[in-house]
Amino acid sequence: MAIHITKKIFIFYYLLLILASCKSQKTASNQNESITYPEFRNIQKTFKTNQGNIKYIDKGKGKPILLLHGIPTSGWIYRNMINNLSKNGYRVIVPDMLGFGNSDSPDGYEIYRPEMHASRLLALMNHLKIKTWTHVMHDAGGLWTWELLKKSPNKIEHLIALNTIIYEEGFKPPIKMKEGVFTKFSMWLYKNKLTSNTMINKLFKEGLKHTYLTKTQLEGYQTPLLEGKTQAMYHFFAQTCNTLPNYETVITNINIPVAIIWGEHDKFLKLKPQQKRITNDLKIKSKNIHVIDAGHFIQEEAPKFITKTIINFIEAN
Repeated sequence: MAIHITKKIFIFYYLLLILASCKSQKTASNQNESITYPEFRNIQKTFKTNQGNIKYIDKGKGKPILLLHGIPTSGWIYRNMINNLSKNGYRVIVPDMLGFGNSDSPDGYEIYRPEMHASRLLALMNHLKIKTWTHVMHDAGGLWTWELLKKSPNKIEHLIALNTIIYEEGFKPPIKMKEGVFTKFSMWLYKNKLTSNTMINKLFKEGLKHTYLTKTQLEGYQTPLLEGKTQAMYHFFAQTCNTLPNYETVITNINIPVAIIWGEHDKFLKLKPQQKRITNDLKIKSKNIHVIDAGHFIQEEAPKFITKTIINFIEAN
């Protein structure tokens, strides 16, 4: 009886996803497919931690910039920004956090807490002998950044937020889950060959305003999920997403130059409900707030603008 009910739930859920994934009137991404995902993986280096290997890109010479992804993405989301930043005289560090992208995805739950991600990130930068850096964060990368600043408040020289998690007012996940069968089933849909395409297409349909990604571009997001790398994502949706930590004390004590680049059509992370509070607490100058015509995954829609804005911001501060 239980198996029969589960089967019905699966069929119903899958039909809903198929309907939701119908193409909208968007144009294909105009970004050149200058690198494939296998090629991207081939240029990554390895940093060994006690919990597993972390893959990362280290390109260029000069002042270091760390590009931090969110969930369920990886360093792949910054592929159209890495070369331009390195050519402009920066050393660009782009990690795949544990449980994402090409990094290991060990079994476990507590190892994916935000503070654990922050500790591994600090260990990576120490391994690279980078004492301070410019820090760019997206999505759940904000949570890992707040934890990093709590542990080491003097490591970051410039902070750039790209549609990231800051305050509860702007955090609008499509659904909040808890530990258990339903959340595990949702993760299974991402890694199952029959349903993965639908889940990924739906995610980017909702997360992009004007474009859709090509098969080659989507491969970089889908491959890790098909490899079964959903443990870190499970922790986020089962724990962090359900009870968002309060980092107000950390945020209000930040005294470095901060800039915001935000896609105004983001359905998951909204700037407007929290903009006044963010501006005051992070002491952001109005000229450093950039709201653009894009969705959640702004690195896919406006990589050149973001890159140029980051460089101008660093040079001016």
